[in-house]
Amino acid sequence: MKPDTLVIVNPASGGGRALRAEAAVASLLGARGCQATFLHSKGADDIREQAVRAASDGFRTVVALGGDGAFHHLVEGIRGTDAVAGFFPAGNGNDIARALGIPCDPIAAADAFVRGQPRAVDLVRVRFGDGRVAHYLGAGGMGLDAEAAHLANTRFRAWPGVTRYLAGAFTIFFREPLWDVAVEMDEASWSGRALFVAVANATSYGSGVRIAPRAEMDDGLLDVVIVGDVGLQRLLEAIPIVLTTGDLRGFPEVTRYRCRRVSLRADRAARVHGDGEALGEAPAEFEILPGAIRVMAGRKGTTDERR
Repeated sequence: MKPDTLVIVNPASGGGRALRAEAAVASLLGARGCQATFLHSKGADDIREQAVRAASDGFRTVVALGGDGAFHHLVEGIRGTDAVAGFFPAGNGNDIARALGIPCDPIAAADAFVRGQPRAVDLVRVRFGDGRVAHYLGAGGMGLDAEAAHLANTRFRAWPGVTRYLAGAFTIFFREPLWDVAVEMDEASWSGRALFVAVANATSYGSGVRIAPRAEMDDGLLDVVIVGDVGLQRLLEAIPIVLTTGDLRGFPEVTRYRCRRVSLRADRAARVHGDGEALGEAPAEFEILPGAIRVMAGRKGTTDERR
């Protein structure tokens, strides 16, 4: 009988954590009667290509054993097909797994997978000024957060957990001036100097930075968070909050909106990211696609491990 599940393993995820977990995950799936084929990826493009082939070949479920980036590229590959996405998180951040109610241990996630049911969740579509289109599942944005994500994946890649993102954020904070941004939403607009603008479908990014604690992945809405002209002292005060509750109501520099579409422009080159991956540069238009992807995930109400 042909296996109905393909597991794409990213050997680089989590400094080799995915590779080390592969045998135990395969053993658990086999013991639970889940017939699965395992393949290793050679990079982001390869993950997408393998996911596309798996959906075309009739695999019912396509699973990423890796980090948020691996799952991001898998979702791009199966988007628009009947395949269901699965995620055995083995990365450094695992923000998407937490938002979906998936255990952050890959073996525990595999156990939950065989007992789970598909759940429809929203996807974010991003259109750029040059005509390119990208998608992401969790959280993204433009400005300091995108630049910090880039540095976290490059210069500070070897740093543990959230320290990679914080090191990137402070590097950009001291190196780059604020952006003059224009934000256009469904029935609202905002313009001014900003540190960054986050566009979230999930509660956190950057290995646990809770930028949008009220975000839900199946409500058909984007959570837009604009961080305006904030000084170093206020930034230092905010860090413990975004690493715990994410409740920034005491910060007038932070403005929040909920909408279905948002466009972002900046006065100079500004990266745009999603799920920690570089997607392009502003100007960019974001749109929520309700229920656009099915994921083997936890029940609603167990999502994002609210603390």
